[in-house]
Amino acid sequence: MHHFFGAIQIFGSIAAVSAGLDLGKEGPLVHIGSCIASLLGQGGPDNYRLKWLWLRYFNNDRDRRDLITCGASSGVCAAFRAPVGGVLFALEEVATWWRSALLWRTFFSTAIVLVVLRGFIEICNSGKCGLFGKGGLIIFDVSDVTLNYHLIDIVPVTIIGIIGGVLGSLYNYLLHKVLRLYNLINQKGRMHKLLLSLTVSVFTSVSLFSLPFLSRCQACDPYGSEFCPTNDRSGNFKQFNCPDGYFNDLATLLLTTNDDAVRNIFSSNTPKEFQITSLLIFFALYCILGLFTFGIAVPSGLFLPIILMGSAYGRLLGIAMGSYTNIDQGLYAVLGAASLMAGSMRMTVSLCVIFLELTNNLLLLPITMLVLLIAKTVGDSFNPSIYEIILELKGLPFLEANPEPWMRNITVGELVDAKPPVVTLSGVAKVSRIVDVLKNTTHNAFPVVDNGVGETELQGLILRAHLIKVLKKKWFLQEKRRTEEWEVREKFDWVELAEREGKVEEVVISRGEMEMYVDLHPLTNTTPYTAVESMSVAKAMVLFRQVGLRHMLVVPKYQAAGVPPVVGILTRQDLRAHNILTAFPHLARSKSR
Repeated sequence: MHHFFGAIQIFGSIAAVSAGLDLGKEGPLVHIGSCIASLLGQGGPDNYRLKWLWLRYFNNDRDRRDLITCGASSGVCAAFRAPVGGVLFALEEVATWWRSALLWRTFFSTAIVLVVLRGFIEICNSGKCGLFGKGGLIIFDVSDVTLNYHLIDIVPVTIIGIIGGVLGSLYNYLLHKVLRLYNLINQKGRMHKLLLSLTVSVFTSVSLFSLPFLSRCQACDPYGSEFCPTNDRSGNFKQFNCPDGYFNDLATLLLTTNDDAVRNIFSSNTPKEFQITSLLIFFALYCILGLFTFGIAVPSGLFLPIILMGSAYGRLLGIAMGSYTNIDQGLYAVLGAASLMAGSMRMTVSLCVIFLELTNNLLLLPITMLVLLIAKTVGDSFNPSIYEIILELKGLPFLEANPEPWMRNITVGELVDAKPPVVTLSGVAKVSRIVDVLKNTTHNAFPVVDNGVGETELQGLILRAHLIKVLKKKWFLQEKRRTEEWEVREKFDWVELAEREGKVEEVVISRGEMEMYVDLHPLTNTTPYTAVESMSVAKAMVLFRQVGLRHMLVVPKYQAAGVPPVVGILTRQDLRAHNILTAFPHLARSKSR
């Protein structure tokens, strides 16, 4: 599945960008990087799996998770040629659980991406590859601008941050509404998906070609040339419908690639290049396109559309400030783009570094940091980040970094009581019982409990994958007994047990084998993470997320006779705020108060 998805993303992204749609390429590249990493981790697609023995060592949960994180950071690096920004993006946005080894692994991955990119740019230097490599490793270079700002410039910078936070949260709110509508349309079938994409594409093309007629022609003379320097596929000063020696500033922004549009609007020392009306039309158009393009059945990212919107209002504010500021209009556009991205995506550190690597102007660092922090703070007071909104729409079990305040008012014991009773297995279980449990539940792990005389003992936790492995290998016993450790080592090696493949439907077991037994003790994790039933959900959620757990056993507070040794089991889904509020409506009422 991953190889088909990756191939579709590659060709779909090329076609969508070529069509001039208002979308970024970082989203598809993150997906492509993650798909390639996942394929490498499992040795390739199911039907063409490579049988190299060393690949089996990566086919486990932890290493596949690490590889996918490296793939995502490599995608960001490839999109923006920002190696450190890619690492920080993975740390800030991608990985829910970060470990120290991931830092150098992602850094190594992005370094390799940069070396390969640099090699291809050198090969394509003479224009053999079209527009690829234009701008070198710094895509939107503004390093030639000398930046002299004073204390008074904090005022417009603060205004940019506040506007970015407000507009970013408004964009998130409206995009949420549009995506819900698109979900309803896309669910109706392929034809509806195709018609929706076609409608947006036609609207985009008509807008891009017709709106430049609203802009009046400007003379090229202020820029020291009788004729405009560039009228080709890339660069400033598009002639469009103007006579020689004149250019159309709106066509310069619209009739080009998205990357060149950003370069044009970031261009410095060109205070009279763009008219206010042209910038207003550009901003309004890209606000509309930014809302209606993301969500159609096309691989798309959010970075470039938001950069285009933000840079337009940043440049407008730079024009409005006039002689009251020493900051160039192009740099105002950079700050506007940064503020809108922080206001929508709520990233800070990674976004700051990505912008530094995109623009190559270290002097922008202090005011960029200020703008990002203000925009994020303002945006957070209105709604969640765009990524959290999309995750919620897709129903993915993403845990928030911090628990909600009302989670302190409920215990994990109350939470598991609202769920169906926990399904347990005996230490030495009958094959028929294991098959029945696997077929009739979707749980990924089961507590193992031994029943003694008048008391029960919790042995630990066993994974579904291990139970399926036992059934496949037919490691059965004729009588109910415990096994020795050497018997297990003889039958299974650690690489096999690390793999997470197989379904119970694929296993064929005879009627006679159903009456046999399996000793689960050697395959049981005897030290699972546990929480006492009186622990608050807030505390359990922090533990669950910080340690990167998949399951947490809830044990009773009082170990009395007749009390089972395990009360329930918590998973990521159980600790999601939405699911808790569904089960306990009174918490929603206390939250609103």
